Amino acid sequence: MMEGQVVSLNLRYNEPRDGDDSWPNRVGHVVTTLLAHRPLLVGTQEGLRGMLEELAAKLPGYAWIGEGRRGGSDDEHCAIFYDHDRLELLEQGQFWLSEQPGLAGSVGWDASLPRICTWAKLRDRASGLAFRCYNTHLDHQGVEARLEGARLLGRRIADDRREDRLPALLTGDFNSFPGDAPIRLLRGERDPGEGFGLSDAYAQATAEIGATYHAFQGGEAGEPIDYVFATEGIDLSDVRVDRRSVDGRYPSDHYPIVVAIALRPPRL
Repeated sequence: MMEGQVVSLNLRYNEPRDGDDSWPNRVGHVVTTLLAHRPLLVGTQEGLRGMLEELAAKLPGYAWIGEGRRGGSDDEHCAIFYDHDRLELLEQGQFWLSEQPGLAGSVGWDASLPRICTWAKLRDRASGLAFRCYNTHLDHQGVEARLEGARLLGRRIADDRREDRLPALLTGDFNSFPGDAPIRLLRGERDPGEGFGLSDAYAQATAEIGATYHAFQGGEAGEPIDYVFATEGIDLSDVRVDRRSVDGRYPSDHYPIVVAIALRPPRL
């Protein structure tokens, strides 16, 4: 059995016009928040290369993977940070949410920008159990792109599981509410022939989740757009939206989503 916590966090890119909420004033708050949870892994969105390198330097014991959405180190990343003392990186990669997922920088359907998914195959050093994690950021404008991007994610996870039967986590900013088509698709409530049926961590919530995007204003009125999903073989529990501020300021314009996970040994 492997147990720990997983976090999904949109970091908000380094925008100087954010003033007091710009990245140099927040990076310490992000570090403080993450270290309070000491997660096994963190799926981040919107991180630019310099941001990620700075964050990594302040997170002892963590390594990270990921490319920019235009390839290499260019533009925003969907980087995955992982506790390298507990987890061994076995494989990693990235694909684009488009009709040409292997083409760096490709833009899919009606998306406004290239959108990506970073993935990793990891092994728990203590138990020897392996799993995959996928981390993504769906388009903020393209309705078709969000739905087809979610479909591509579901199919890729299903294909990988047919290959190695490993359980998987999916984290990200989906720019979608719980009742929207992309989320229903991933939960198996839409187009059931696809058979995705991922577990949504919010199903374990004992209270209203509320908004996860807050534009540095705080509050909880609204619905979430950030999620953690899992396949069979990974139990999700104790889901929390961390709404704390640090010294009166928020780590990002999104709240971190914190979920306890338990990875079970495979059935023989």
